[in-house]
Amino acid sequence: MLGSDRHHVVSHFSLSIQCIPKLEKCIEQGSSVLYPAKTQVVDVPPFHLAILSPVESAASGIGAEAARLFTDHGAKVVIVDIQEELGQNVAVSIGLDKASFYRCNVTDETEVENAVKLTVEKHGKLDVLFSNAGVLEPFGSILDLDLEAFDRTMAVNVRGAAAFIKHAARSMVASGTRGSIVCTTSIAAEIGGPGPHSYTASKHALLGLIRSACGGLGKYRIRVNGVAPYGVATGLTSYNEETVKMVEDYCEATGNLKGVVLKARHIAQAALFLASDDSVYVSGQNLAVDGGFSVVKLT
Repeated sequence: MLGSDRHHVVSHFSLSIQCIPKLEKCIEQGSSVLYPAKTQVVDVPPFHLAILSPVESAASGIGAEAARLFTDHGAKVVIVDIQEELGQNVAVSIGLDKASFYRCNVTDETEVENAVKLTVEKHGKLDVLFSNAGVLEPFGSILDLDLEAFDRTMAVNVRGAAAFIKHAARSMVASGTRGSIVCTTSIAAEIGGPGPHSYTASKHALLGLIRSACGGLGKYRIRVNGVAPYGVATGLTSYNEETVKMVEDYCEATGNLKGVVLKARHIAQAALFLASDDSVYVSGQNLAVDGGFSVVKLT
């Protein structure tokens, strides 16, 4: 992470981000500024971000897009992922002056704790966590539910996020940091049906954890939020150009908002908003990036 005048981020497909001050207001306050999607100025307090994506394709997933988006706007990142080669390649493609990589299995609390400690040792403190680790099992009947697969899904999607929230928050509290924690949830955290059973259960649990952590961390000036995508083509749902097109065509056909194809970068932009001071009084929320799918009844 950066020094007192910059921002850092650590994330599943871990990512530590430092932002360069660009506005007089931010310079006076010792904070940094990010410019998401070339639209509005986002004032971000000094922070470290962690982005975790151990199953997604690091080349095209939400974690990689978030790493690039933050660094494109002056940040330095620490990338945490179980896929060492992919994670390292993303860091190299961004530039090792801006991004570094740390291998971490999110289901191992000791490795999670060490990832946070490494970030703090390298950059001084941790200000933002973007917890994006996730696995998705195939669709199937509840009558045939594979409980071993269920346990694995819960271990990654819930326990892994809980471990990172715990240790990131401990670090933020110890340093007196006004931090932000963002977790990738899903519209499956709001309604039943769109996702497989284990995945849906895990995302409902994660949303409960977000809200509970929000209640426990507010007194320490730490915000906790979720970002809930509709179906999006990442390494979690597709593995080549053909399957990417299949996923995108299906989601466009079944979605509510027409004329737009949801991309991983859209999720990264929402995460950037929740990490920034543009959302300074937003906590305990699950920001749906779903074109209205979860709030309308489609016929």
